[in-house]
Amino acid sequence: MPGRVFCCLVFILFCLVPTWAQKAHVTGFVKDAGGAPLDSVIVAYEATGLGSYVYTDKKGYYYLEVPAAADISIIAAYPGLATARKKLHPAAGETATIDFILKESNELKAHTVKAEAEYKRIIAGNVKMLDPSKIPFIPGTIGGVETLIKLATGSHDELTSQYSVRGGNFDENLVYVNDFEVYRPFLVRTGQQEGLSFVNSDLVSNVNFSVGGFESKYGDKLSSVLDVSYKRPTEFGGSVTTSLLGASMHLEGISKNRKLTYLFGARQKSNQYLLQAQPTQGVYNPSFSDIQAIIDYKINERWDAEFIGNYARNRFTFFPESQTTSFGVLNQAYQLQVFYYGSELDQFDSRFGGLSTSYHSPNEKFKLKFLASGFQTNEYETYDIQGQYLFGNLQTDLGQKNFGQISSYLGAGTIQNFARNYLDVSVEDLGVRGSYDYGKSTLLFGTGANLTDISSQLHQWMRVDSAGFTQPYNPNALHLTSFYNTNADFNYVRANGFVQDNFKLDSAGSWLASAGTRFNYSFLNGEFLFTPRTQLAYVPKWKRDWVFKASAGMYAQPAHFREMVSITGVVNTGIKAQQSAQAVLGGDNNFTMYNRPFKFTGEVYYKYLWNLDPYIYNNVSIEYTGKNDAVGYIYGGELRLYGDLVKDATSWISIGIMKASQRITDSSSLVGYKNYFPLPSDQRFMLGMYFEDYLKQHKNFKVHINMMYATGLPTGPPVGHLYDDNLRLPDYKRVDIGFSALLLDSKRKEHPAHSYFNYLKTIWASVE
Repeated sequence: MPGRVFCCLVFILFCLVPTWAQKAHVTGFVKDAGGAPLDSVIVAYEATGLGSYVYTDKKGYYYLEVPAAADISIIAAYPGLATARKKLHPAAGETATIDFILKESNELKAHTVKAEAEYKRIIAGNVKMLDPSKIPFIPGTIGGVETLIKLATGSHDELTSQYSVRGGNFDENLVYVNDFEVYRPFLVRTGQQEGLSFVNSDLVSNVNFSVGGFESKYGDKLSSVLDVSYKRPTEFGGSVTTSLLGASMHLEGISKNRKLTYLFGARQKSNQYLLQAQPTQGVYNPSFSDIQAIIDYKINERWDAEFIGNYARNRFTFFPESQTTSFGVLNQAYQLQVFYYGSELDQFDSRFGGLSTSYHSPNEKFKLKFLASGFQTNEYETYDIQGQYLFGNLQTDLGQKNFGQISSYLGAGTIQNFARNYLDVSVEDLGVRGSYDYGKSTLLFGTGANLTDISSQLHQWMRVDSAGFTQPYNPNALHLTSFYNTNADFNYVRANGFVQDNFKLDSAGSWLASAGTRFNYSFLNGEFLFTPRTQLAYVPKWKRDWVFKASAGMYAQPAHFREMVSITGVVNTGIKAQQSAQAVLGGDNNFTMYNRPFKFTGEVYYKYLWNLDPYIYNNVSIEYTGKNDAVGYIYGGELRLYGDLVKDATSWISIGIMKASQRITDSSSLVGYKNYFPLPSDQRFMLGMYFEDYLKQHKNFKVHINMMYATGLPTGPPVGHLYDDNLRLPDYKRVDIGFSALLLDSKRKEHPAHSYFNYLKTIWASVE
């Protein structure tokens, strides 16, 4: 898209002089660097009137009329390729032959990246991310883009790609890939069951992440937006990665006429190696795989089409055996031993397909994009596991033979968990997005609708036998500790849309603003939402490169299936959207230190929330109450510093403080609900660091270090009320270190000319 703007500017600058009376002609062919003919290339000459240009045909041929007896330049321009120019002085009636070879344009790519970076900088809440090419070298248990996000936000769930942002939960994050919204499985309970993230880092070209205060053009969630753009290949290439945790490969390429580009990625993951270190010993058999394909086709100079498809197959089988947990202090220690029987089998299969077509007006001022997508997931969660436990005093006397074992038993019991849960969900989306550039401002707009179809059969229960009795104890009947059995089959339609204007408040461009609003209407419960949002940025004319920015707005999150299902299994289709009012104030400074670039950012934020659907965390599963009976608030601040502590090696540090509380508003509830108590995501302090370095004399040998510290989340009795969660889990501390070595670099011509390695760009080896 920026390439088309560049082409238009070229012709506006060079095509302003009227044609001459005497004419000559120029003909020839336009090809790419590989010798393939280029279709729809614009060929014109300097000093022509507007409209005096031609397009090449399918064979790359052109025929152009030019003024005679004058010094002119013939130019050929094509989006994504460097503009070519040749001079001539044709005689009257002469037909000259000029052929062009268009090569890749690095300047255009740099201009595009710079423009995107400048736009991100003036929007409050946007977080600077590392170059996507460095993602494979960042150490962590999950890998991918989400590893970076967790370091930036302090989210510390090791085995999952889900993350919590500024007091929100996992369900409050928007994820887009090439403008398509993507979804995650619904029934996953633990990180060890979760498969691969939708985002394939091998295919990523750009990542935009907002931690709050995002624009109206993004959808209806409360916390964050991850906006990922996949590559547009310019040549054939690919990669292969293999490790103890799985393997991945990708291919990319472009057709000879440069109209079609394609990306293909396949991944396989098995975290069995990590799960062997879990407290619960047993046989873990996880297997996660997916494939993705993206195809772009340039129909003509005005229309483009894109297809994206994804299939994910996730299997998790578990046969638990035993677990031993010791706790207490030296003179009063205890041990819990659990022996298991039974197994768990989970299946999560999902499919996603999207098709979009884009229109660009000749002057690039008006653009439209039509999108259609479908998502389907089939999920099966089946387990029947019985655990018999022994609880007693732990022997701490080194002189005793039974040191480290239970010396005397205090109790025994049985816990049995059973589930047969089946869920089928399909979501179909239709939408259109557009923009119109009219000088100092750009109008963005869009509308769409989605149809959601849900079919669920949820049947699960838990029985606890303790002190010789089934809990809760009733001498006249057998009661399960928890039980629900529910069936639900329904569908609903939601309509949504937005309008947004990005504009300058002054001619100097010191004040920049964005104002817009979203609407959302649910045909399921008749709820209409109107959420205005605005962003403001001030760029002072100082010697130091500062930008000050602010945002304020309304945000709403219509309930999806997960929010509709209560802890007891009741499906409440009439539940309203959770809503919030948010304000963000901050700034950033680009500066130079030690002759290297650095960037400092700081923000404070406040959120007021209402119509909350209170929830509890069950590992990565979220169990809602299914009622809009709470209000809350979240406030805090974040500081981040990015820079090359070592030349050509980016590092950064992120510090955040936060408080998140809620209060139950249901007047029929107990008195204890009347006070504010922590949200399950109330993480008071976090510190995340990423450091990169290399050997001074051997830059091909690098080290990458992640460090994270976060205070513990709220917790309480397992069968207590929400407001009883006033205790804290232990603080979270983690360090990951990775070493990588560049074994082969195509820029170094040390291997023989006939070597097979001539076809490879790089080979890396790494250890974490």
